[in-house]
Amino acid sequence: MAGQVIAQALSITLSIRELIRQGYLFGAHVLLSALVERAAILLYLHLYPNEIDRWTRGWHQGDAPGLAKMFDAIRAKQQHNPLIPGRDLTATMNSLLHSKPDSAPWSMVLVGETGFGHAVSKILNRPELCDDLCANVVPWLAVVQGMMGAYFPNESATASG
Repeated sequence: MAGQVIAQALSITLSIRELIRQGYLFGAHVLLSALVERAAILLYLHLYPNEIDRWTRGWHQGDAPGLAKMFDAIRAKQQHNPLIPGRDLTATMNSLLHSKPDSAPWSMVLVGETGFGHAVSKILNRPELCDDLCANVVPWLAVVQGMMGAYFPNESATASG
C-alpha cells in the first residue's frame, strides 16, 4: 500500500511542480487535492493499520472513509492536534474541484489596467497565487516524506550501505 500511494504522491508533486513552472496554476491547484488525499491516506493507515485490508479491497463506494472523516480520525488519534487540518480544508478543495463560486479567485487574472477575467491557460501575472500554492504543497510533501520513513524505516540504511 505505502509503496503505491507514496509513488503516486511523489508523481503528483512533480506534476504540480511542472505545472507551476509552466504557469498553469489553476491545474496545479486542482492537483493539490490529490496530493493531500494521498498524504492523508498514508497518515490514516499508519495510525489505523487495521484499515489497510479495507483499502486493499478497493474501498468500494460507501466503504472508504472520506477525506474529512480521515482527518477527523487522524486528529482524534493525535489528541486533536491543531496542525492536522479539518473539514474546512476539504470544503475548500471540494469547491475548487467542483467549480463552486468560491473557487473563482484561483483562476482570476488582471486584464488590462482595471479589469478582471478568468484565465483559460497560463496565469503569469499573479505571483501571490504561485506563492500560496507552493506554500500549500510543501507541508504535504513533508508529510509524504515523513511517511516514507515511517513505513520504510530501514530503507535509508539499506540504500546507502
